[in-house]
Amino acid sequence: MQSKGAIRFVAILISLACLFQLSFTLVTALQEKKADKYAESVVTSVQQDPSYSAVSELDKAFYLDSVRNAADNYFLDSISTEKVYFGYTYKSVKEKEINLGLDLKGGMNVTLQLDLAQLIRSCAREKTTDQFNSALALASERAETDHTDFITLFAQAWDEIAPDQRLSFDIDLEKLSGDIQNKSRATNEVIISLLQQEAESAISNSFSVVERRINQFGVAQPNIQKIGNTGRILVELPGVKEPERVRKLLQGTASLEFWHTYTYNEILPYLQEVNDAERLRIASSEAQADSVQTPQDSLAVDSLAVALGQTDATSDVYAQTNPLFTKLQQLGSNTACLGLVHYRDTAEVGRMIRESRVNFPSDFVLAWSFKPSSYASEPVYFELVALKSTANKGAVLDGGVITSARVNYNQMSGGAEVSMTMNSTGAARWEVVTEQSIGRQIAIVMDGSVYSYPNIENKIAAGSSQITGNFTQEEADDLATVLKSGKLNTPARIVQEQVVGPSLGSASIHSGLVSFIIAFCLVLLYILFFYRKAGLAADIALLCNVLFLLGTLVSFGAVLTLPGIAGLVLTMGMAVDANVIIYERVKEELRAGKSLRLAISDGYRNSYSAIIDGQVTTLLTGIILYVFGSGSVKGFAAVLVIGIITSVFTSIFITRLLFERWLKKGKDISFDSPSTREFLQHTKVDFIGKRKISYLASGIVCLICLVSCFTKGFTMGVDFTGGRTYVVRFDAPVTPEDVRAATLDEFNEAAEVKQFGGASQMRITTKYKVDNLSQETDQEIESMLYNALNGFFASPLTLEQFTSTLDNPNGIISSDRVDASIASEMKSQAV
Repeated sequence: MQSKGAIRFVAILISLACLFQLSFTLVTALQEKKADKYAESVVTSVQQDPSYSAVSELDKAFYLDSVRNAADNYFLDSISTEKVYFGYTYKSVKEKEINLGLDLKGGMNVTLQLDLAQLIRSCAREKTTDQFNSALALASERAETDHTDFITLFAQAWDEIAPDQRLSFDIDLEKLSGDIQNKSRATNEVIISLLQQEAESAISNSFSVVERRINQFGVAQPNIQKIGNTGRILVELPGVKEPERVRKLLQGTASLEFWHTYTYNEILPYLQEVNDAERLRIASSEAQADSVQTPQDSLAVDSLAVALGQTDATSDVYAQTNPLFTKLQQLGSNTACLGLVHYRDTAEVGRMIRESRVNFPSDFVLAWSFKPSSYASEPVYFELVALKSTANKGAVLDGGVITSARVNYNQMSGGAEVSMTMNSTGAARWEVVTEQSIGRQIAIVMDGSVYSYPNIENKIAAGSSQITGNFTQEEADDLATVLKSGKLNTPARIVQEQVVGPSLGSASIHSGLVSFIIAFCLVLLYILFFYRKAGLAADIALLCNVLFLLGTLVSFGAVLTLPGIAGLVLTMGMAVDANVIIYERVKEELRAGKSLRLAISDGYRNSYSAIIDGQVTTLLTGIILYVFGSGSVKGFAAVLVIGIITSVFTSIFITRLLFERWLKKGKDISFDSPSTREFLQHTKVDFIGKRKISYLASGIVCLICLVSCFTKGFTMGVDFTGGRTYVVRFDAPVTPEDVRAATLDEFNEAAEVKQFGGASQMRITTKYKVDNLSQETDQEIESMLYNALNGFFASPLTLEQFTSTLDNPNGIISSDRVDASIASEMKSQAV
């Protein structure tokens, strides 16, 4: 074997890299275990409180759960910025752990479709021709079945309806971002090209808006992807517990605004009043706690104090005298920023100001920076900015007036700056606004968060402005994206949604792990029994294969799903296939009278072609699945593709290294056992002679299958037909027939009902109102399911309990809905 040293070095290097990548998952688990122990110690201290015995049994459960969750969150929050592993903070370690898919962790999967028809309409003139409206309607109709990008469909529809008419009669070229040399002579091809650019910009900007909103939502390890140029965005939110809030968050259009601001000095007197009011409130609360506390109140206050880790710092004189200014660090006197606040204290500072009853100016509005401040030493402090509303109780200008925004480089400073241009209406208003704000700052606000508040040095005419600052390239790009998204009117709607409850996720993890462990152990035992010492080498290679596969998954940030576990099991079998081919070839060489070393060498050399042929065909299938698939199918394909590569490496090189080492030490290597030595060696079946019988039998089977396909047809899943699927868990065994009959009575149409897991868990698919995916229809169907199925529960549920996917062990534990248009696309992609 050539280059043994290099191969051994690469194998060791890969092993160490994979172990390091997987170690983050272990460190995360250890830290979370510490958090659990800390939470239990807090619960124990609460239970030892004398007032605990006076609390009712129902209140005890509530208090202990609240304290346990608060203490657990406090512990993890307190170490989020601490270095816990080789210079990595807990937050960084958590981000690098193995990603579990929604089917294993629970959460929400949403596909958003941007309304590109509305984008075209927003670029049109106020009055449009009948031909324009007809072309737009025809393109919208075709988009239901034709999955070409919408702008192309619109162009095709226009050429059919008005081939000789100029688009410039309907499209307002002033609203397009691209540069047109001669607007009066712009051809239809040029305008379509500009609309394509506008659509691409809308998709990118909408993606950025969704990404920012999700990041602010606080979901761990979200997955957000653009799906080609279709105007679709995939959002996966593991562990999310507020699906209704997510729906509203994702479907709202971006709101870009410009605001006047106050300065720190102008608001400081009011902040001092807030500080004094909070100090008095704390003193009053402590006095009441000492004198008139009920046992429940005492327990709640003590539990909160322990859970939130209040220590000697709260008794510090300055902290007691200045509860607000302890958490609000001043940045400057003539700035709109009132101070820097640690992210853990943002809610508390907001509460102090909100509940202080201080008479702030009627036009005073508070807003937080959208990301941590660059002025702080650590990226954990946010800026609190003082906005000033107009007489109409809002911003002085909205983002709809912006026509373009781009990043330039300032030749004087050498830094990045952002240039923006406004339309004529915006330019006139901007000139007045900037004249009023000379020497002050104007805040740029998106979705309620402040992105920048630049100084205004002089009046800005003609609507062209430069925003300068200590921007990095990334910050300048982000600000330009925010400004460009202000002029877009591209609403999004949910065309596919899946919600998986945590109980179903934990059950999937358990069943997936059990299936993998059983399959893995059986493979290890089989190969060891059949090939003895050579089987031991194959087992070692198999263990290395699992290590390499999981390590690669983690390093690439791939998501492990339930189908991914199936791909993992399949990979184990394929890895053993390669070893079987090699070992059987070695046995043939040994029977031919060759020495052990020569037989091993020839056996490997003569097996390469068969192994590579088999693996390459499967690799091509995996790549196709990954490219055309989505969601869990893509997770399966990722594991399969990575597994094929690691299987070839371990089956060929790891086993060969072990054999070379054993041969060097003069050890004997057995490739069979007495009970398997003659296995299939003396079979005498005339396969070729009986080929005609085989032709006839297989031909009959193929004919039966074809007749069945064209007469009976396929039972399409909700992914291919559209509709809604619910997994319902009962507290007692039920039969699919009974559930199907109950849903038939309620819906007046047959629903597909299958057992999903145990006898108390059913998967119900309905096409009732398949073309209406509104929230009202969702609620109607869930209510109808409740009416049909509540009688099957031994302990009947309320409607709220039945439909709370993420909170209850019984009722609807998973839901999936697919729009008919996306179902049609899935079907064509599958073909």
